[in-house]
Amino acid sequence: MFRKRQMDPLGRQIALEIGGTRVGIGVATFFATRPALRALGFGESDATGRTFARILGARDIGVGLLTLGVRDDPVALRNVMLASSCLDLADAVAFGVAAGSPETRRPGIVGVLSGGTAAAAGFWAWRRLSD
Repeated sequence: MFRKRQMDPLGRQIALEIGGTRVGIGVATFFATRPALRALGFGESDATGRTFARILGARDIGVGLLTLGVRDDPVALRNVMLASSCLDLADAVAFGVAAGSPETRRPGIVGVLSGGTAAAAGFWAWRRLSD
């Protein structure tokens, strides 16, 4: 009759690790904004910069929780991983643009490396989760 689709265990594991890491980074960015920005290489920021960082932290918490929430649904997990990976790729591109400015060169490079790595891992997991 109907066959339940099996999920690739390694793809699932990587997807869940990405989701958990995203929640952790989001929580740190939202609740410990200044230290998180310093860890990324940014200098002191004003209230506008910290607010924007918190918005991105909230986004990461939401996407990470969504990833963990669909952990047992192969189709949904694959779709969330595609969206998550696209966000990471967009972040890497934005950081690449920031790397062109002397004031944000260091965080730009850190962001390209971290966002690019997360995107690559996410796309790899997405591919493993396909039929």
